[in-house]
Amino acid sequence: MSDEGGIPCLWMRGGTSKAAVFLASDLPSDDMARDKLLLRIMGSPDPRQIDGIGGGDPLCSKVAILSPPSRADADVDYLFLQVSVDQPRVTAAQPCGNILAAVGPAAIERGLVAAEDRETTLRIHMCNTGEIAQATVQTPDGRVRYDGRAEIDGVPASHAPVQLLFNNIAGAVCGAMLPTGQPLDEINGVACTLIDHGMPVVLLRAADLGLSGQESPDALEAMDSIKAQIESIRLQAGPLMGLGDVRDKSIPKMALLAPPAGDGIIATRFFIPHRVHKGIGVLAAVSVAAGCVTPGSIAQPLAALPQGSSFQIEHPTGMTEVFLEREGARIRAAGLLRTARKLMDGQLFPGPDRTG
Repeated sequence: MSDEGGIPCLWMRGGTSKAAVFLASDLPSDDMARDKLLLRIMGSPDPRQIDGIGGGDPLCSKVAILSPPSRADADVDYLFLQVSVDQPRVTAAQPCGNILAAVGPAAIERGLVAAEDRETTLRIHMCNTGEIAQATVQTPDGRVRYDGRAEIDGVPASHAPVQLLFNNIAGAVCGAMLPTGQPLDEINGVACTLIDHGMPVVLLRAADLGLSGQESPDALEAMDSIKAQIESIRLQAGPLMGLGDVRDKSIPKMALLAPPAGDGIIATRFFIPHRVHKGIGVLAAVSVAAGCVTPGSIAQPLAALPQGSSFQIEHPTGMTEVFLEREGARIRAAGLLRTARKLMDGQLFPGPDRTG
């Protein structure tokens, strides 16, 4: 921290999310003190986050902490923290692939990684899971470029592309892609697939809950009985996935699936877990794509599988494209194209401590 109490901060958009990006050296080393500070920074707990920089939405209440690499096969360490909007809670239980898109640019901006000419490829150690992701950032003349022609659904206008590649992320959080050892389980009489290919997700048929799978996020937010039913399933899925009691955790995510309505392979509506996502998370999209190619899963019969490696996952604001490289039944690698942008670089001033 500076002598004036300000904390150096990059405010970044990554994919369809926003995060405050910090260097670990600028935050308390004690996790509890750090988390209390982040609650003050975001303005939590408060549904509006009016006294902080959070946007009153889980997608805008995120933190990325960067530090020099702690392992030889990485160029930078990245710890993702989800700051609850209306609860005094900060969790590192999950990674975030959207904010991952901002890590490469931020690491270069902060001098953790030297930019190369034209483009820079970084190996990012995702501290939440211990996996390595690869990001390719546009750096003409050795500077991060944010403007470009790449477009992703859910983000207005076009920007410079950030290419992400994930290797061997099956079971990144749960230890196995199918934590229960089978592609189909039943909870509360509802068939589901419990899967983790980068993000723990419970796949459900929307029709089994009396839904079309094309409902808007606002419509789903208003369905209290459906939300209660989904949460009951989630609480029972947690121990089955090796996650323990997930009552206060942000994983597993809950995905309602339906046949595609357009040119995608499958339609999705995500609970993350108590709010409905306006789009889809990067690693959640990878888990859905993995479910679509898993025999016996909930997803496979609903999916219009492509001939090639491009999997277009439909969501409320468009589609997210996932590339799968497969060797027989095994998924060797997954890739996505995202964009990112620096929104603000300066000093951040936390509000008063209200958590006691």
